[in-house]
Amino acid sequence: MDTWFARTHASLRGAACVTPEGVSRAPLLLCGGRIHASLPAWAPQIDLRDHLIFPALINAHEHLQINAVPPLATAEVFPNSYAWIEAFQAHFNDAAVMAALRVPKASRLRHGALKNLLAGTMFVAHHDPWHEALDAPDFPVALLREYGWSYALGWNSYGPPVQQSFAQTPVDRPWIIHLAEGTDAVAQAELAHLDKLGCLAARSVLVHGVGLREQDIERIIEVGAGVVWCPSSNERLLGRTLDPRRLADAGRLALGTDSRLSGSRDLLEELRHVAVHDGLTPRQMLALVSTDAARMLRLPWRGHLQVGAHADLLIVEDRGGYEASSLIGLERSRIRAVVREGLPCMADPDFADWFALAEVDTVPVMLDGRPKLLAKSLADPALLALEPGLEFADARDRALASAITIEARC
Repeated sequence: MDTWFARTHASLRGAACVTPEGVSRAPLLLCGGRIHASLPAWAPQIDLRDHLIFPALINAHEHLQINAVPPLATAEVFPNSYAWIEAFQAHFNDAAVMAALRVPKASRLRHGALKNLLAGTMFVAHHDPWHEALDAPDFPVALLREYGWSYALGWNSYGPPVQQSFAQTPVDRPWIIHLAEGTDAVAQAELAHLDKLGCLAARSVLVHGVGLREQDIERIIEVGAGVVWCPSSNERLLGRTLDPRRLADAGRLALGTDSRLSGSRDLLEELRHVAVHDGLTPRQMLALVSTDAARMLRLPWRGHLQVGAHADLLIVEDRGGYEASSLIGLERSRIRAVVREGLPCMADPDFADWFALAEVDTVPVMLDGRPKLLAKSLADPALLALEPGLEFADARDRALASAITIEARC
């Protein structure tokens, strides 16, 4: 039997499995990186009493390579994203920005992926040109592939041409574009313009949508398109965000972080922001990062815990009350374990036996002041040096990461 295949066998028992559709207390059976209906008798059993298991989160919009780039040092609110992009040009001359961009792009991409993993996010829609580093077998998260994209209607110098890219995208794959990212007339006109170009259809995934009007939202729902919502980024750059309720009720809304350059630290922080400000139910908020996101991005084997789904999991302590609420307000340091393709990759130290059974070598780290075990394959000192709040627990490893940080700044 293949060694990797054997290592992915596990029966997770005693936990409640939580999705927007409800809760199951049946054992969750993992095999070959997927959820299975049965397991051989020799498969190890992992006791997860007093725990909740969620499908690992889906980040429906992220620019992975710019999470360590300092944000624009202004409280100015912009009428649209094009004005923000113009204002940012001078920021490229800032010493801290130049230092951040001297880090090789491959490292910056992996750092953005690790940032997502630390918050229980195991699937990301990366909205930029493809880079060979994204194809590495050990890339920290899974990525959206076989999709079409353009950057924005009003910025044609970056990314594929809108109509050409849309026409070349198969009808069963998503096509993604920033749209209506603003509060002015320019942003408000973009949905109608996209529709006139023939690029609004069920495969269209529209990012931000702050300038969408009520009739625009109804048109999006009518054609079966979707919107990716990044409220923290919107409010920081534009002063407000869209009203999510109509799109969420229709299941046509997903959540994204944009990046730390303009948005939240991670998807858990974005969920906390939504819970405080926007009046969605816990079930709806969970759907934004699981089932509804998977549906919009055409991912039939993600965002749920049914047989055949990818065994990508987020495990937390059962805090009592309504199960879906346990994800809302959760700090990343309070995650008990993150699992990718059936193998633990980050967890609290008392999960050491599971790592051993799965033959996953680990390194002790501190995440926001709490001890964790991190898969050794993810513990690149250069990446840890980029991530605030993450450091090696071992003094020698900390010294190595500090030396790398100093070298990067020189």
